[in-house]
Amino acid sequence: MKIILDESVPQKLRLLIDSRHTVITTWFQGWSGLKNGILLTTAENAGFDLFITADQELSYQQNMADRRIAIIVLSTNNWSVIKAGITQIASAVDAVVSGSLVFVDIGHERG
Repeated sequence: MKIILDESVPQKLRLLIDSRHTVITTWFQGWSGLKNGILLTTAENAGFDLFITADQELSYQQNMADRRIAIIVLSTNNWSVIKAGITQIASAVDAVVSGSLVFVDIGHERG
């Protein structure tokens, strides 16, 4: 699966996702600063299957009806919480369906 990481998630997440997948960041693609709708269309046209973000507003902003790309929205962008929740994230990645939007609650920043 070809996965693109939004700039809202720690870029190091790409190192924790199973090596069966190709994981690229929006920054690496030169797509930093693109608005969500344009970014998703650009990623779809480039052949990406999955977009991972921590942008909580995305689920309210985007109509998934005509999308091929799947989206996973993480509950936080806190690196320590993401590392601790990698099993849940990996399960969501493995179960994702084209055109779906899935929220993965891995908790929030712990103080």
